[in-house]
Amino acid sequence: MKKKLSKITSMTGFARTAGSINGFSWVWEVKSVNGKGIDIRCRLPQGLENIDNDVRSMTKRLFKRGNFNINLEINGGMGKEVYEINIEHLKNLINFIGAEHSSLKNFAKPQLDNLLNVRGVIEKSNKSEFDKNLKELTKNILLGIEKVLKALLKSRSNEGQRIHEFLSKQLRSIRNLQKKASKIADAQSQKMYDNLKEQVLLLTSSPVALSEDRLLQEVALLVAKADICEELDRLESHMDAADALIKNGGSIGRQLDFLCQEFNREVNTMCSKSSDIRIVKIGLELKLLFEQFREQIQNIE
Repeated sequence: MKKKLSKITSMTGFARTAGSINGFSWVWEVKSVNGKGIDIRCRLPQGLENIDNDVRSMTKRLFKRGNFNINLEINGGMGKEVYEINIEHLKNLINFIGAEHSSLKNFAKPQLDNLLNVRGVIEKSNKSEFDKNLKELTKNILLGIEKVLKALLKSRSNEGQRIHEFLSKQLRSIRNLQKKASKIADAQSQKMYDNLKEQVLLLTSSPVALSEDRLLQEVALLVAKADICEELDRLESHMDAADALIKNGGSIGRQLDFLCQEFNREVNTMCSKSSDIRIVKIGLELKLLFEQFREQIQNIE
């Protein structure tokens, strides 16, 4: 069964393709890495600078983000000298021989191969082999860049599949920790009540020094200050948004990066509000997962 390409595309990839025509061989190599926008650097041989715009247009049509290094090499025929027959000069010689041969006694009529040896009949062409094949060569080279860019797209999609799997795994771990923190937070009110009551008893040695109603009021104030339910709810909402982005794919790198900032903001607030060491430990674990998560999304288109 053919592996389905991920809807997430990495900005990192490499592709190479080669071809040949009329004694010329060419090689395209394209490498891309992560970038804030799209930046294309082309290195083309002399004489093919005119295809630069075509290469850039094709790249922008297939990709949204990344730094691209595109290199073309051509071998064969670039420096070969080309000779051609000066037809006009040859015709003049033939006409002259036809008109004057009868008056030239004891001279055999020259053959064509003799005429080709006459100075000026065969001369060096102003056009090189490369120039003579330029049109057909350019056509095939442009087909080659289209092929190599599609290969790069596949390479980036394959890398995107790996990132997809990693991010999904990270989000599952984050959800488990968020649920664990929620359970601790739900039991926090009773724990605060017990701790406060114990502290009052230690200070006063009297169970009636502080009424039950007053204890409940104090606990309510402490719970309000240490309540992390809102942060946990927002964290869950951000995870749902990240899940949806990863599932739908596309150019989601910037959006996921923003969500990572929100993840960290909620966890920082959660750790600063809670006095429970278990919540703080969970917060530190979450921050580590977020950092790993963010490192991966820097490569997403």
